[in-house]
Amino acid sequence: MTSLTLKGVTVNFPFVPYDCQKDYMSKVIECLQEKANGVLESPTGTGKTLCLLCATLAWRERFKDTISARKVTERLKGEEMFSNTPLSSWGTAATDGDTPTHYTDVPKIIYASRTHSQLAQVIKEFKEHFLQVCVLGSREQLCINPEVMKQQSNHVRYGKPHILLGNIQMVHSCRAKVSTRSCVYYNNVEEKSTDKELVNSVLDVEDLVKFGNKQRVCPYYLSRSLKQQADIVFTPYNYLLDQSSEAGPDIMEPLARSRRAHNIELNGAVVIFDEAHNVEKTCEESTSFDLTPYDVASAITAVDRLLAEQAKEASHGDTVSDFNVESLNSGFKLELSTIAKIKQILLDLEAVIDSYDVPNEGGITKPGLFIYELLERAHLTYSSKTAVQEALEQITGYLAGRHRGVFVNTSGLQQLTNIIQLVFCGEPSEQEKQQQMETNTAHFKVHIHQDTSHQKKAQGTDVWASSSKKQGNILSYWCFSRATACRAWWIKGSRCIILTSGTLSPLSSFTSEMRIKFPVSLENSHVIERDQIFVSVVERGPDGEQLSSAFARRFVFYR
Repeated sequence: MTSLTLKGVTVNFPFVPYDCQKDYMSKVIECLQEKANGVLESPTGTGKTLCLLCATLAWRERFKDTISARKVTERLKGEEMFSNTPLSSWGTAATDGDTPTHYTDVPKIIYASRTHSQLAQVIKEFKEHFLQVCVLGSREQLCINPEVMKQQSNHVRYGKPHILLGNIQMVHSCRAKVSTRSCVYYNNVEEKSTDKELVNSVLDVEDLVKFGNKQRVCPYYLSRSLKQQADIVFTPYNYLLDQSSEAGPDIMEPLARSRRAHNIELNGAVVIFDEAHNVEKTCEESTSFDLTPYDVASAITAVDRLLAEQAKEASHGDTVSDFNVESLNSGFKLELSTIAKIKQILLDLEAVIDSYDVPNEGGITKPGLFIYELLERAHLTYSSKTAVQEALEQITGYLAGRHRGVFVNTSGLQQLTNIIQLVFCGEPSEQEKQQQMETNTAHFKVHIHQDTSHQKKAQGTDVWASSSKKQGNILSYWCFSRATACRAWWIKGSRCIILTSGTLSPLSSFTSEMRIKFPVSLENSHVIERDQIFVSVVERGPDGEQLSSAFARRFVFYR
C-alpha cells in the first residue's frame, strides 16, 4: 500500500500511482473540498474507478478527522495536546465555513454506474476495506418470495412489454404483502439487519440474495435498511435518473421517482456518476415517451374490468353510492363515478390520438407545446392532473396487487400515470407554466404516426393483446435538448456531482450542451507513453492468404 498526500489529504493507494492517476485523484479531491461539480475524463485502463474511490474515501476520512480535531480543541480550550503536533496542523476542512460540523454531517457517497455488473466489479475493490457498503437493486433482482416472483415469471415468456407488466405487478403484490405483514421474509428484516455476517461484509446483489435465502429475510428491504448506516451506496444510475420507477409519485421532479422509491437522500451527499457517457442518453429517454394504441386499449380494458366487478358486487346488495375501492397503500377511496370518469378520459384520449389522418410514411410532427392542446381535448390539464393521477395509481394498485388468481394488464395505466407526471411536472405558478410550455416548444417535438407493430408479428400470439381490432396511431413526445433532459437530475442539495468516464471529450462541447456549471474538469493522459505503442496492419497470414474479418468469412481458418 502506497501513501501519498494530495491537496492536504493522505490517500492510501494499493500501487505506486502513475502521474495521470495522481492528477485524477487531485481533481476528485478538489471537487470535494471546494463543493464544486466536476467532469473528469481518464482513458480506459488508467485505473479511473480505483483512483476515484480511493480519493473520495480518503477525503471522507479526513473530513471525520477534522471534526474530531475541532471537538478536541473545544475540550482543551486552546491548549496543545502534543507539543510537536499543534492542533492547527490537523486541518479545518470539516468546519465548512462558519457552520459547525458534526459526525452526522459527514457526507454520504452515492456511487452510480450504468449496470449492476459494472457495480459488482467496483464492489470487489471493497472486500478488504472496513467500510459499511450498501448496493441497491430492484425487486426483480432481490425478491425471494415465491408468490411475488411468480408475478414476473408469468410474463417473461411473452416478451419485453410483459416483463415490464410483471415488474409492475411484482411491486404491487409486494406492497400488498408488506402492508398486511404477510411476507415472512419482510417480517425478519428488522431482526436480521444487525446480523454480524451482514454488517461486517461487503455484499453485491448476488451476495444479498444468498444471504436472504439462507436467513429467510427480504434482500430488497434489507438493502434499504443497510443504506441508512452505509458510508457508500452503490446504485445503477437509472435509479437516480429514470422517471418510470416502481415508486409512487414524487412531489418534485419526475426523474426523482426511483430515488424516492429507495429513499436515497441526496442532500449534502457526494454524487458520483461513473461511465457517465451514458447519462445524457438516459436522461433524454426518461423525458420522452411513446404512447401506443396497445397502452391505451389495455388501460381501458383494465378499468372496464374494475367497473364490471363493481357492478357485480352492487347487484348483490351494495348500493353504487356506498361502494368504493380502497387501495392497500393509502386511505384514498375511489367512487364508481370517479372510475367511470377515468374510463371516459381514456376513451377521449384514444379518440383524439386516432382522429389525426396520418400518412403511411413520416407521420405528423408538431411543436412540443402541442402536447398540452392534445391532452386538454381529453380533459387532462394542470388543474385535473392531480386527481387523475391519484385515481390511476389507486386503480393500478388495486388491480395489480390483489390475489384472486386473475392477472390484469396494468402497464397501460402505469404508462399514462408516468406521462401525466412528465408533461405536467410539479405545481408551477401561472408564470412558471408559461415558461415550461415555451421550453417544451423549443426543445420537444410531438410526433403522431401509425402503429405498424401489427405487421411485425402474427395476430393471436400475445395472450395480453388488446381487444381493439383497428390500427391506431402512436403518440410520441421526444426531447431533443440535452440541457432540458439533464436539468431534472440537477441535484441542488448535493455537496457536489462528479461525472467521469473514459470517453467524454471534447469536454467543452459536453458541458456546454448540458448547460450545467462544472468548475473542475480534466482530460487526462494515458498511462502508456507514445513511444510504447506500435501500430501496424497485418494484411496477410503466414501462408500469404489475404486476411478478412467479414461476416461471410467468419468460419474460415487461417494458417
